[in-house]
Amino acid sequence: MSPASKQLNQFGWDEWFDAKAQEKGLTEHRLARVIAVDRDQLLVIDESGEFRAKLAGRFLYRTEQVTDFPCVGDWVSIQYNNSDMFGIIHDVMPRKSFLRRKAAGDTIEYQMIASNIDTALIVQSCHFDFNVNRLERYLVMVRNGQVHPVVLLTKTDLISPETLQQLIEQIGNAGINTEVVALSNITGEGIEKVREILQPEKTYCLLGSSGVGKSTLINRLIGGHRLETKVVSGTGEGRHTTVRRELLMLNNGAMLIDTPGMREFGLLGAEVGMGDSFADIYAFASKCKYGDCSHSNEPGCAVLSAIEAGSLHLAHYQNFIKLRSESEFHDLSYIEKRNKDKAFGRYIKSVKKDLGIKRK
Repeated sequence: MSPASKQLNQFGWDEWFDAKAQEKGLTEHRLARVIAVDRDQLLVIDESGEFRAKLAGRFLYRTEQVTDFPCVGDWVSIQYNNSDMFGIIHDVMPRKSFLRRKAAGDTIEYQMIASNIDTALIVQSCHFDFNVNRLERYLVMVRNGQVHPVVLLTKTDLISPETLQQLIEQIGNAGINTEVVALSNITGEGIEKVREILQPEKTYCLLGSSGVGKSTLINRLIGGHRLETKVVSGTGEGRHTTVRRELLMLNNGAMLIDTPGMREFGLLGAEVGMGDSFADIYAFASKCKYGDCSHSNEPGCAVLSAIEAGSLHLAHYQNFIKLRSESEFHDLSYIEKRNKDKAFGRYIKSVKKDLGIKRK
């Protein structure tokens, strides 16, 4: 690793990125990490500090996929002007890991959330927000991007210890075996456990619905009021405050990406995440009588037999069927869209060629 690269370790650079930089021939280029995206401008950081930057015209011209544009957490090749107060981004480094979802609405396209994350902290409130099906949806997305998940259950001060234990049991019954940390931003319970998880030079991301206490947790972790929070409603339910994704440097050297709450959260291209999150169901499925078993009503279905025997919870199975159907539908729609885009691109090229011939 070059001396220049070592200076970037504090921002999450490691030997994996060093090898990728050599493959792309970027070892002599200045590199920086994206910490925020504001429309057509980006905020980046390197060993010299924070700078504003924008994308080079050539990069904009040659980049077709929206997912290839830089997002929070990306490493970029950058050229600074003489004053070193503004930079031009020429390239984006390969991503070691990523978080992405289907774009909101009817658009069948990927939307990048963040990249190069070591651990995703999936936050759910014990009071109003707790939902195992939604938690499984988050886990599919996280594991699909090669990110390690940890579940944070907030607002434990609003429920009894017995109720908290029941919630944790519900998570276990769904076949979720990831680490679960219960905490309260009011009493401070569990905060030290979260601090132990956050390690220097590693990147973490907070995911969860609006009002579950993400911003309040960050303020506790940094010992101040870095992020705006709002008073909770009369029911104890929080209110949305975060409006953009942003990478924050914590005092211990860890990096934490805060994200706005997600109103829509569709799955697209989630085959790997489905396999990891529902490994128990896939294990039973491997024993089905027929290789193309849909696990709905076929004879000899080991999955249905496991449900009847009590080895598999019905709600867990039902959510699996729902998420699998959704992901497969979006995947097929995405493939159709890409094929249409390619066909249109070929048509445009043929028209340009014909126009060029006519001009001769």
